[in-house]
Parts: sequence; C-alpha cells; structure tokens
Amino acid sequence: MLDREILLEKMKVSPYKPLKGKIVRAEMVTEKEKFFRIELEEKIALGHEPGQFVMVSIFGFAEAPISIASSPTDKGYFDLVVRNVGVFTNKLHTLEKGDEVGIRGPFGKGFPVDNMFGFDIVIVGGGLGIVPLRSLIHYIMHNRNDFGNVQILLGCKTPKEMLFRDEQKEWMKRAEIKFNCTVDRADPDWKGNVGLITTLIPGVDLNPSRTYGIVVGPPVMYKFVIVKLLEKEIPDHQIIVSLERRMKCGLGKCGHCQIEGVYVCQSGPVFNYAQLKRFKGECHEKAI
Repeated sequence: MLDREILLEKMKVSPYKPLKGKIVRAEMVTEKEKFFRIELEEKIALGHEPGQFVMVSIFGFAEAPISIASSPTDKGYFDLVVRNVGVFTNKLHTLEKGDEVGIRGPFGKGFPVDNMFGFDIVIVGGGLGIVPLRSLIHYIMHNRNDFGNVQILLGCKTPKEMLFRDEQKEWMKRAEIKFNCTVDRADPDWKGNVGLITTLIPGVDLNPSRTYGIVVGPPVMYKFVIVKLLEKEIPDHQIIVSLERRMKCGLGKCGHCQIEGVYVCQSGPVFNYAQLKRFKGECHEKAI
C-alpha cells in the first residue's frame, strides 16, 4: 500500500480534485441508511483521524460531506453510512458494488485521541451519531491498552433505526467495555431500556478528572447530555462534541459552515465544550 502523502505529491493532486474511490461493499442497513465500503485508487490509505469527514461526489452530479465510519487502523478501505434525506443521498443510494465515487479529504479536526491517552472514556451517541463514533470506538478497541475504562451509551428513536446491531452485540460481550443502549419508543421484540439517552447517564460511575465524555448526535440532544456530564463534574475541556454543519468545500473557502467567524470544516467538526461556550448564537443555545 502506498503512503497517501507520497502518492498525492507524485500525482500532484489538488485538494479540490477528488480521487477515485471504488465501492467494494454496499448494503442497506436500515430502511433509510445504506452502508458503503470504499477503496481508493491504487488502494492508498485515506489517512484520516476518528471524527473527520470526506467530501463524496458522484461524478457529473454533485458532492456532499459524509462522516467516516471506520477506524484508521482498518487498512485498505474506509466505511461510510449514508441516510437518504435528499436529492444527492437518494442518488448515492442507487450506487452498488463496483461503482465509482469521488473522494476529497479527509477534512476537519477529529477526536483528540492523543490527549485522551490513559483517560477513561464515556461515549454518548444518539441516532446517526454512532457513525463517526464507530470510527472512534474501533480505534479505541484496536488500541485498547492506551485507554482506561470505556463506557458506551447509545440511544435511538426506535429499535429498527439502530445501526450496527451485530457489532453492539460484540461490544456487550467484551468484559473490558461497558455498553448500554436505549430507545425512545420500543416495539414488541425490544427487551432493552426505553427512554431518552439522558436516563442512562446518572448510572455511570466515573472519576471526572480522568474522564473524557464524547457526545455525538442530533443537536437537540447536546444540551441535555452536556448538562448531565457537567453534573458528573467532567471538566469543560474534557467534554467533546461533533457539530453538524452544511459543509460545501471542506477547505474553509466557501463560508457555508461558519459559526461566528469559525470555519467548522477546518477548526471542527470536533470541539470541546470550553470552545463551544464561546459561541453565542444558535450553536451555543442548542448545546447548553
């Protein structure tokens, strides 16, 4: 496998020019979400950090930002999960194994895994938030000795919308990881917790000074989850969130993702709560 930086220098690829990616696996995983596994041309490594995103294009059609769902420790490919919510994602859902897409990136600031070395980790995910969190979870599991206690809390509206159900079963079997999940509304076959994700946090036992809380989910969730983590006395700079913004270029040029002069595609999408508190507009109001 060729090193990405060496190949890009060799090819003189502009950050504006996508590399070709081949879909090697494609399958619907819920009624709305489709899973894609992609190999870049010449099987070069994407070179991403957990929490980053790529710009995915359908040649001659359009481009959109998609969170990376796999760990950089997964060599030779990377995973995406796409919800069908509009014109571009509907078109993307028509693609199958063997089709090509354009890939630019990775872009943005990922989770601060180097700062988290030796710390306990509490991961709180809601809905599609599990997609970028899966990248972090796989990374932690691959480097398990580099981290302390790991607790994973997941929430979803209904059981049928829960992603990576088979993987969750494996996480539950691992003695060194505590896993719990809940749904807002159960169906007749659901045997687990029913209630909002915040109902799981009071039962978490942690040492706040040595714990990072990682939160990814719909914006409305952040306000209530962050309050619960603050009640656990986790320091502001150790509460980490990933913001959903409408990226257009990934390079801090177009301005679509700005929050009060901050380009989320460059300075984020991952921020700590101490940084987030400095935003005074809509983003801040949703997260406190």
